[in-house]
Amino acid sequence: MPALPFSRSEYDRRLALTRKAMDAWGIDVLVVTAPAGMNWLTGYDGWSFYVDQAVLVTREGMPFWWGRLMDANGARRTSYIDEDHILYYADRFVQAADCHPMDDLADKIRDLGHGRNRIGVEMTAYYYSAAGHKALVDGLPDATIKDGSGLVDWQRVVKSDEEIAFMRKAAKISDRVMSHAMDIAEPGMKKNRFVGELMKTAIEGADDAWGDYPAIMPLLPSGRDASAPHLTWNADEFRMGEATFIEQAGCYRRYHAPLSRTVFFGTPPDYMKAAADAAVAGLNAGIEAARAGNRAGDIAAAMERELWKIGIERPNRCGYATGLAYPPDWGEHTVSIRTSDDTLLKPGMTLHFMPGLWMDDWGLEITETILIREDGPAGALCNIERKLFVKG
Repeated sequence: MPALPFSRSEYDRRLALTRKAMDAWGIDVLVVTAPAGMNWLTGYDGWSFYVDQAVLVTREGMPFWWGRLMDANGARRTSYIDEDHILYYADRFVQAADCHPMDDLADKIRDLGHGRNRIGVEMTAYYYSAAGHKALVDGLPDATIKDGSGLVDWQRVVKSDEEIAFMRKAAKISDRVMSHAMDIAEPGMKKNRFVGELMKTAIEGADDAWGDYPAIMPLLPSGRDASAPHLTWNADEFRMGEATFIEQAGCYRRYHAPLSRTVFFGTPPDYMKAAADAAVAGLNAGIEAARAGNRAGDIAAAMERELWKIGIERPNRCGYATGLAYPPDWGEHTVSIRTSDDTLLKPGMTLHFMPGLWMDDWGLEITETILIREDGPAGALCNIERKLFVKG
């Protein structure tokens, strides 16, 4: 048995939650194709999500791992799955024009005796393709194929104590990366060299927490480019008179603690200083509203009131649930921090609260990963000062 990241009782808890949800959704077999869900349920961890793979959860017994033959040893090395529950397909199915790996999965599901059952699939998962869905439906003509998108994700929203410990380790890495970023950033420094320093720091980790690869690469737009939230980096130099926001996440064993800060080289214009002050006030107000029993929308409403005071209206959500993740996203695709989200906040939820401002020709981000607590307002997992950093 490999050394698992969590106790076996923790995995049993997760499986029980999933099966309870399957009962409620009317699903007999759940095909989990999102790698975060596969990891959460079994411990499986590998860069194999570019080909078809899944964890099959049935109503009883151990889950099944299914994937490419060459990745079966990865299941043996990283999960608790027994040998007779590790299923695989031959390499001839990989990126082939005349067959699809889901043809094999359909055969395996029938062989397990579930060819006439209600099969749940993750229709909205990045890793579940239209071609794969067609192959599975064609291969299981007597089954009822149902959309099970989000079933596992919603079971992951409230973190256990073991998971929160991992989130705190990820936050320590985020703190170390951002502190280093603000120490070394200077006009004339090439952005690719800067990002290299940040990634080296992130992988080195902090204290006893080694750094894993993040689900999103560092985002680092400057000046007018900072009006776009999802640009990465190039070989440009940092320039005087421009703001650059740095959005990154420390990652420990796939758990993320995203954190953003903005640095301005020179003297920032008054409108940017006012926006930064309002963003910080909005963060503080939102964190105060982020209490167990309140709604996710209450966080957004509290934040928006502070921005309205200086005439800024954001058309975007200002955060989302975060935690265990794989590329291309560190969000959990469940809770959104926006006024229309009525999800009740519960102790153990972890959210990236990120009211970024992306204006016509400039932008800034000051964000926090927050933990909903039993009593009182949420706690920020990171410890970097909330402000617009200014360097000459």
